[in-house]
Amino acid sequence: MTLRLLLTAALAFALTVPALAADESHSIAGLGPKGKVTKVHGGFEFTEGPAADKNGVIYFSDIPASKVYRLEADDKVSVFREPSNHTNGSMFNAEGELVSCEMDGQVVVVSTDGKQVRPLAAMYEGKRFNAPNDLVVDRADGVYFTDPHFRAPEPLPQGVTAVYYVGGGGLVKRLIDDLKAPNGVILSVDEKTLYVVPSMQAEVMAYSVESPGKLGKPKVFCRLKQPAGQENRGGDGLTIDSKGNLYIATGLGLQVIDRDGKHLGIIEVPEPPANVTFGGKDFKTLYITARTSLYRAEMEVKGHR
Repeated sequence: MTLRLLLTAALAFALTVPALAADESHSIAGLGPKGKVTKVHGGFEFTEGPAADKNGVIYFSDIPASKVYRLEADDKVSVFREPSNHTNGSMFNAEGELVSCEMDGQVVVVSTDGKQVRPLAAMYEGKRFNAPNDLVVDRADGVYFTDPHFRAPEPLPQGVTAVYYVGGGGLVKRLIDDLKAPNGVILSVDEKTLYVVPSMQAEVMAYSVESPGKLGKPKVFCRLKQPAGQENRGGDGLTIDSKGNLYIATGLGLQVIDRDGKHLGIIEVPEPPANVTFGGKDFKTLYITARTSLYRAEMEVKGHR
């Protein structure tokens, strides 16, 4: 998909959802938000990939601009990495390095100062990846990542859209290849379940984790609520709190699902969200990347790291 088509699709997606005032977001008992969803910064092209370091400092990407930003303590933003090779989803590893999905075809590890970049997963069976989208780092320092078709060359370099795992030794394994557009990915708090959010189906999938990089049979975890008159609209990025609740970015806002697959409510955002993470000094602040802006919401619950 070309950049123009990506932005056109994003705009069309946004137009299907009515704009919401920031104070219209409804609180979910015991979770939050405690107040308004507020804009931190705007004026970007397409924000994605929020990630919090060990101190809760937020980093996020602007995909078309090929930049990764850092949100400073005074709420100003600075450029952490440029060019970022159209970085999308990211997460910090145990060493404090930023592990990033580059939509230009690989997963990389970025040093704490943003100056050194090393490939973590550059190829599978001798071919570049389509366009790595989102990832999660496990306790073994392995990485699960999705590789759909968004912004990928045509024909697809891998021939399929898939989910992969790369372990500490650098071996890349293809784990899932039967989802049309696997997008968001996260592990449960106990890391016994891998959740995958496709963009082209309403069902969120759950896979038992038998060992790092080895999955059991899939099951439907939940079905996302749909905009009026639409079907099979999936989701984008997601995060998880300390209680095991998922916060999934969709056209309706952040759909909050408990660990049993029950819908708890929707946190509405003024622009359709693309991704979300917990951050701040106590990890009780949701940071939401939504089209041209970065938003935040103070929560009652703490995010899981």
